[in-house]
Amino acid sequence: MTTTGAAVDYAAAVRVLDTARSVTVLCHIQPDADTLGSGLALAQVLDRRGVPVRVSFAEPAELPYALRTLPGSRLLVPPAEVPAEVDVLVTVDCGSAGRLGALADRLAGAGITLVIDHHRSNTRFGAVNLIDPDAVSTASVLTALLDRWQEPIDADIAHCLFAGLATDSGSFRWVTPGTHALAERLLATGIDGGAITRTLMDTHPFAWLQMLSTVLASARLEPEAHGGTGLVAAFVLATDLDGVRQEEAESVVDIVRATAEAGIAAVFKEARPVDERRRWTVSLRSKDSGPGTDDGADVAAIATRLGGGGHRYAAGYTTYGEPEEILGRLRTVLA
Repeated sequence: MTTTGAAVDYAAAVRVLDTARSVTVLCHIQPDADTLGSGLALAQVLDRRGVPVRVSFAEPAELPYALRTLPGSRLLVPPAEVPAEVDVLVTVDCGSAGRLGALADRLAGAGITLVIDHHRSNTRFGAVNLIDPDAVSTASVLTALLDRWQEPIDADIAHCLFAGLATDSGSFRWVTPGTHALAERLLATGIDGGAITRTLMDTHPFAWLQMLSTVLASARLEPEAHGGTGLVAAFVLATDLDGVRQEEAESVVDIVRATAEAGIAAVFKEARPVDERRRWTVSLRSKDSGPGTDDGADVAAIATRLGGGGHRYAAGYTTYGEPEEILGRLRTVLA
């Protein structure tokens, strides 16, 4: 089992893809390995079947460095080359149309839209919605779909799926039944799981250490937040990223969340270039107080109230304003 399969209509998704004459696959903005890995895995299957397919994401302008080793990148096109009309449009790992950014307008020109995702907060904006909120990753959902579709998984496709599985499970720290079995199955194709994970999660430029020291020095702890659950917050300013790729900021939350005195972690990352409104993407994380307690805060519910979404223990949203202003809005929701 790679997903629970509960209330998930794989047959409808198979019918959509099986009869597709042309396909656009859209990943979410600021793509991670789960959205891009899932998108490229599906695109390679379609390409193998002779179906014209394109994969794209709205921003940033360039593919994040850590994702450039994913097979199938030849099927990526810039946003300007995504056609206004297509037979089938597929979104992967997008909880809402807003996560598509400027490419959300392509939904209107699709003959049919298929949404493949694992976020509990998904708004089900597709004509067909393949969503398993109990799956650890969208790559897990896609694997189950490929099995129902009876499409084999070769090493290149397995590489993409393993990338999504490894990253969204936090290097297999947050797993569900079947996660390790799926990893073993993908590794059996001959891919190098250690090298894939190292490239995606454990390789940073030296300037990252300097950025990290500045950001962590600014962290603040509010132990009384959320009824005593505790909040630890940190800001990654655009100036902190001088000489560092924007994507390097994504790793900060996994360090901040280790704070023992706080059950909720928030990292505010300022977008570049900086404009008058100051746009921030916010990563939220929570954790249980101990094994078997199941008392961790539902940060998906918190993010949803602030215009975002996600999972119980990992979510995010976009906000605008000055640091104290946006932290204040989060405090209000936590209260």
